[in-house]
Amino acid sequence: MFKADHYMPGGTAWCPGCGNFQIREALAEALAELELPPERILICSGIGQAAKIPHYIRANGFNGLHGRALPPALGACIANKELKVIVESGDGDSYGEGGNHFIHNIRRNPDLAHFVHNNQIYGLTKGQASPTSDQGMKTGVQVNGVVLPALNPLAVALVLGAGFVARCFSGEKDHLKETMKEAINFPGYALVDILQPCVSFNKVNTFGWYKKRTYFPDIEDLEDWSAALEISRQWGDKIPLGIFYKKPKPTFESSLKVLEGEPLAFKPFNPVEIASVQNEYL
Repeated sequence: MFKADHYMPGGTAWCPGCGNFQIREALAEALAELELPPERILICSGIGQAAKIPHYIRANGFNGLHGRALPPALGACIANKELKVIVESGDGDSYGEGGNHFIHNIRRNPDLAHFVHNNQIYGLTKGQASPTSDQGMKTGVQVNGVVLPALNPLAVALVLGAGFVARCFSGEKDHLKETMKEAINFPGYALVDILQPCVSFNKVNTFGWYKKRTYFPDIEDLEDWSAALEISRQWGDKIPLGIFYKKPKPTFESSLKVLEGEPLAFKPFNPVEIASVQNEYL
């Protein structure tokens, strides 16, 4: 039996009051309750405050380039189906620099959980607007206010066919933990967009701001795509939390016959056998 503390070695470099602390704690508790040993977990990230999670959770970790958390995660899914693959990155990393990978991994439907720390700002690079910053929000760069409307990642995911779409709030840690558990166990791509305060650079979307607006709607049918899309479009005075849509479909890995049986990572490999192919490029 594992306890949450087993997954949280040492301290962090996050600002006091950052929502990332609750996300880390919820993840550690989820992994402990799922009884997943650290060696069976892989956490991939890009660049950013949220992307430091692989340093702060006891598990296998991979830091990719900015916006490139999903490609190595997909590769791991293909190479070793015995791993539980988790992607942890911020709104800029996932929806901005990583927007192309976000779109096409929904299409592929690999068996991984994508947890996005959405603080509606670029926290690591000192407070520029991110794709999810609200229109009109003023920052040190957007001094006259953000011109573009905010990206709605949940609506995007639903329209593209994601099988698991959810929104959580770091201030509702128990709900976040339970949603993480469901996402990790879901067979396919699972998106959990997590609202979290950035106490240093986002003075608008604070803990109190989220707490005042978030609520749990009564969702009767998790396979009702139209109802999920309607809920996902709510934003402003009322912001819904919960699993909006959950409907499994064939995964990317299950469509590849070569992946049947023993994981690729465990199959014998002899470089000499491919020497003739390599020599063609000399």
